[in-house]
Amino acid sequence: MSIHDAIQVLARDLEGNLTGPGDPGWDEARQAWNLAVDQQPVAVVTAASVRDVQTVLRVGGAAGLRVAAQSTGHNASPMGDLTGTILLRLSELRGVRIDPSRRVALVEGGAQWADVTSAAAEHGLAALAGSSGDVGVAGYTLGGGVSWLARSHGLALNHVRAFEVVTADAEVRGVEAEHHPDLFWALRGGGGSFAVVTAIEFALFPIREVYAGALFFPLERAREVMNAWARWTGTVPDEVTSLGRLIRFPEIPELPPELSGKAFSVVEVATTLDPIAADDLLAPLRALGPADDTMAMIPVEQLDQLNMDPPAPVPIHADGWLQAELDAGAIEAVLSVAGPGVDSPLLTVDLRHLGGALTPGGGDGAIDGLPGAFLGFAIGVTPVPPAVPPVRAAVSALLEAVSPWRPEGMYLNFAEQPSDVSSFFDAATWARLREVKAAYDPHDLIRSNHPVPPL
Repeated sequence: MSIHDAIQVLARDLEGNLTGPGDPGWDEARQAWNLAVDQQPVAVVTAASVRDVQTVLRVGGAAGLRVAAQSTGHNASPMGDLTGTILLRLSELRGVRIDPSRRVALVEGGAQWADVTSAAAEHGLAALAGSSGDVGVAGYTLGGGVSWLARSHGLALNHVRAFEVVTADAEVRGVEAEHHPDLFWALRGGGGSFAVVTAIEFALFPIREVYAGALFFPLERAREVMNAWARWTGTVPDEVTSLGRLIRFPEIPELPPELSGKAFSVVEVATTLDPIAADDLLAPLRALGPADDTMAMIPVEQLDQLNMDPPAPVPIHADGWLQAELDAGAIEAVLSVAGPGVDSPLLTVDLRHLGGALTPGGGDGAIDGLPGAFLGFAIGVTPVPPAVPPVRAAVSALLEAVSPWRPEGMYLNFAEQPSDVSSFFDAATWARLREVKAAYDPHDLIRSNHPVPPL
């Protein structure tokens, strides 16, 4: 089948929308969350049903085209050139069903976390959701899933009960521990190379409220604050998840005046402990005298506001890393690139405390935890082309500065640049992932942002 014939078949057979270059809505259809990523596929299919997913895989395979599934387009940078590829958007498949008696959610492949957390909260339940409500559930879960409840509950993928997928042969399959166990293993941490996920069932937890907020300090105090926070993380129980960050807010009218154009060293905290116990733990940090303290009991579904992530797509350059430890030397390395006195173009540099239930060894997926003690992420906004080189240089300089403290491996969801994916896994895991890919997609029809090639 020629590409022209394939497009004609799709135009005839789809329930959803087919958009090609030059069509009205083309730029919107192909847009990733990161507006700096210029996706140029052969065509974009916005699926209206699982049947559409089957049709795209069947027709794409017959025409020698590859298929890249995407819901929100977060972490799209590593995908690379989409020449010869159909971009399969699942963004309209956002159904969510909560079973409160079993404490599980069944969500469609294009659902975003805000869809799930609001529905679960109606039943007094919480999901292991991403820090932004507009992050896609499927991509987040396939790569791991580090939530604000992560140190007490582990990676989101450890709580998946089942997947519904369409494999490269256009067959719909129910995947769980007893059915297609090899694929079930690979989908939990191996990324999106193995099948197109059209639904996920995962556990929910009886949590209505959490004690959460942030302590703001002037950026000039970053050395003192970051060292105190790093020491403090060694004293807290698994019920406490926290993040230390350096943030430079742009001077824009959308921000409140107390933030606009200002720079801070911030400690963000979320815990299921009662406020009295949490306040006792927070005392050493509060003794430093924060300029603002927003800690309060909040509904658990409002945790997606804690990290102050952009509420809409923006152009960015970013990357992440794992940090084996955060001693004084590692903190100095971070500050040398993004601390006080540095004219840094980075919007934020984050370090998330790991450990607890995130320690590897508690599950049976391709990954079940994250090595190291902290997870780093650096991001800069690039609204115009001249902004790109300095942001790119700053991110690269930061990764180089912290390289002595980086363990083996990587967290897929924070790997924002094209990488050698084999380096993210140990040799045995990588070989097994490639075997699963060969079993279910031997011709490498399905593309992902962190590709696993067939063996």
